[in-house]
Amino acid sequence: MRIGGALALLVSAIGLNPNPVLPQTGARHPLGVDDFLALKLASDPQLSPDGKLVAFVVSVPSLTENRNVGRIWLARTDRDSAWQITDGTGTDRAPRWSPDGQRLGFLSTRDGVTQVWEIPVRGGEPTKLTSVSSSVSDFQWSRDGRDLFLVSDLKWPSQSEVERRNGEYPTDARIWTSLFYRHWNEWRVGLRQHVLRYSLATQTLTDLTPIDRDVPTLALGGHDLALAPSGREVAVTSNSDSSVATSTNNDIFVISLDGDGFKPITTNPANDHSPAYSSNGRYIAYLAAQRPGFESDRQQLMLYEPANGRRRSLTADWSLSISAFTWLPDSRGVVAEVEERGQGVLYRIDVPGGKRSRLIAGGRNSSVQVAGKGSLLAFLHQSATAPPEVWAMNPDGKDQRALTALNRTALAQVDVRPLESFGFVGAGGDSVFGWLLKPPQFDSTKSYPLLYLIHGGPQSAWADEWHQRWNYAMFAARGYVVAAVNPHGSTGYGQAFTDAVSRNWGDGAYDDLMKGLDAVLGGRSYIDPKRLGAAGASYGGYMIYWIAGHTTRFRALAAHDGVFNPVSMSGSTEELWFPIWEFGGSQLSPNARAIMEKWSPTSSIANWSTPMLIVHGQQDFRVDVSEGYQAFSALKLRGVPAKFLYFPDEGHFVLKPRNRRLWWGTILDWFDSFLR
Repeated sequence: MRIGGALALLVSAIGLNPNPVLPQTGARHPLGVDDFLALKLASDPQLSPDGKLVAFVVSVPSLTENRNVGRIWLARTDRDSAWQITDGTGTDRAPRWSPDGQRLGFLSTRDGVTQVWEIPVRGGEPTKLTSVSSSVSDFQWSRDGRDLFLVSDLKWPSQSEVERRNGEYPTDARIWTSLFYRHWNEWRVGLRQHVLRYSLATQTLTDLTPIDRDVPTLALGGHDLALAPSGREVAVTSNSDSSVATSTNNDIFVISLDGDGFKPITTNPANDHSPAYSSNGRYIAYLAAQRPGFESDRQQLMLYEPANGRRRSLTADWSLSISAFTWLPDSRGVVAEVEERGQGVLYRIDVPGGKRSRLIAGGRNSSVQVAGKGSLLAFLHQSATAPPEVWAMNPDGKDQRALTALNRTALAQVDVRPLESFGFVGAGGDSVFGWLLKPPQFDSTKSYPLLYLIHGGPQSAWADEWHQRWNYAMFAARGYVVAAVNPHGSTGYGQAFTDAVSRNWGDGAYDDLMKGLDAVLGGRSYIDPKRLGAAGASYGGYMIYWIAGHTTRFRALAAHDGVFNPVSMSGSTEELWFPIWEFGGSQLSPNARAIMEKWSPTSSIANWSTPMLIVHGQQDFRVDVSEGYQAFSALKLRGVPAKFLYFPDEGHFVLKPRNRRLWWGTILDWFDSFLR
């Protein structure tokens, strides 16, 4: 269907109570995979300069096209209405307001390659703005609206060795002589990510970062392209170390648009990223870790004053980590996103004093945007009972309200219960917390099997959120009680708690998980202790392999993209700083290798007897697919019932809609065959 503009497809968003009581439309049914994949997902809210409208992306998985289809929507901030403004082929994302607020730029694949398009807010058809040879991954408008600053891959060098050798007979071969030749799920040989300045008037491109580096950084960054209020310089994040694969040393660089060079403003050997200028130009704020090589170190909010070179931390006394932030328009504070005890909490932090004020907690709150005059905050809010929606509130945290209700009708048809929190004494006498979800139509007089979920990371956490892959409600819908513990190593409980897992992968975290299981079973007679299953991904998959060799409490297990052999994983992963930190060195170090072998599931495969499903993707460059192959071979050689679900077209995460549908059906049926 063709959509012309802001008056098209007006959707009345009635009943937008922040805690709505959904209407009863008959008996609700458990959440099924088709229900799950049909839900609309809001992301990337962007307030208009006058604060009257918020643009955002709505994505829906398409089984027909086997991709997630994104469209740009608008919502009013003074009443309950939202409408779609883009349609057509391809997918649309990253809405960005022009400085005058009359147009929306956005990224679209409607012509095949991702380019910048624009659409008039008051009606009209999209117009293509750029025709860059490779895809545009991010962009910003210049202050006067005459230029665009693009982030895009460039061929580097102009001719590769393999091309010279191929001559007139091209091949798909690659030749490389340095590390970081691939990242996450893509090959990076012969490519560099650069910042380009695009003139809308002359349609000319200028490479602002013509160096043999990725700018902005490919790894461990955040929002890494910032334009100064004056419009005369940009700040970016890049890693200039000789071996990027073993380094977390991102730094902030300032690029003068008059050609005055590429100047670093940080020299911290740990990770600095996410620069943002205050509107008065006095400060550049950014996030900084302290320990080189540790990607999960506490991120502090730093203030840098370009006029005099002074810098200081606003959160040095806080044990929690800032994940993102945005300036308030008066330059007297920022709104910071903080992971805290399984929730995504928003805080105001005063500048320059550093006083902290909590604005909103409960669920996960993220992607904060501030209107030009600072009279309104827009953000995403989600919980374990509902996908992300666009919300708004006053800068003091008052008048919290939903601006969209994209899934109100759909959620009214399904039985999804809220999470319950619980706590217990874990390893070392520390307090440990977790979540519990009861199945649909729960009856305390009945007996239910339990699914025990183990998160990855290991520096991560289960949160009160609508997880797109490991969704609590989807597991519970099959009649399972679902429990998810945040053991030592988890984030959001202070940096010391997070630090405890490094070099101790199978120690305190495993102890927490077993004690957490005892806590879940204790006093809950509706859980059958003889019907227990456990599942996890990445480090959670590692822990499934570890559990298989150290307990027989579970009747079935599932490991997704798990680490089976830390020694081989350390030699095949691409971000080498991770195993170097986690095990105290590379696999070439005798001491580090001893730690890897101490905590390796391979050391206990003689004890494996529990049936296991293994899932792995061929394009997973973080934990190579060979880890899954090794574990499967061990299971079959042991004579243990096993199944391997292999995705040739997925990486560390299963993202394509058809594959997601297959993943859910396979893993749920696997547990049903042993626990139901």
